[in-house]
Amino acid sequence: MDRFDLVQSFIEQCERATHVEDMKLAFQYALERLGFRYFACGFHVDPLHPRDAIMMLNYPRAWVAAYSEQQLHRIDPVFARAGNTALPFFWDSREFRISVRPCQRKMLAEARRFGIAHGYTMPIHSPRSPLPLRASCSVIPDDARSIHRDSYFAVQLMAGHLFESAARLRNVHRPPVEMPHLSRRERECLELVGQGKSDWEISRILGISAHTVHTYVASAMRRFNVSTRQQALVCALAWHQISFGDVLRTRPGSDDSRMDS
Repeated sequence: MDRFDLVQSFIEQCERATHVEDMKLAFQYALERLGFRYFACGFHVDPLHPRDAIMMLNYPRAWVAAYSEQQLHRIDPVFARAGNTALPFFWDSREFRISVRPCQRKMLAEARRFGIAHGYTMPIHSPRSPLPLRASCSVIPDDARSIHRDSYFAVQLMAGHLFESAARLRNVHRPPVEMPHLSRRERECLELVGQGKSDWEISRILGISAHTVHTYVASAMRRFNVSTRQQALVCALAWHQISFGDVLRTRPGSDDSRMDS
């Protein structure tokens, strides 16, 4: 199945789901098709005692038990990094490794014994979240060398939608939140951001300047109260301001960005 078909199928399942567990299983299935073995998505809390916080994961039970018993969420370097940046990061990157303290290195070494290594983490800063907690989604590949870069982009789209959908279900009895409305140009620019286009490429397709494209994207980010283009895209999808079909649609002057697995 094409990567983007897989993502669209996952999003449709989230829309129909009435239980968080159904979304978790759908996410796990999609990740396996993309070459990822493990994941953890939710707030930075004790995974065995999340209270009312969202926490979905399929890490080995023995590691989860040890992690919870030692309260490692308090020193987890992945959580610390995700709480201080809006950008996704690889655990093998130099920027991440130099920030890890000795006690955290010991934790990461222990995690590797259970197959939790070479991870990729996406910070989640959601305007829907009712709790003053940081959140993120981490995925662990079967073989990091075999994962195509487009698969990481697909995971970003799914992770954001998973969290937003779970938050919607958990907050079903809370007062409704006013939905931000994007302008036509803001929607068009985010659709093309979803196709991986740069500001310059978007400007050529829409017939406007690159500076104007940047302004529209920045405006959409402010409306959703997020700090990255990808987070704005995820929010636009979650709030139904654009559809995944809009993202996939090829415009005149735009190359088809879909790739077969």
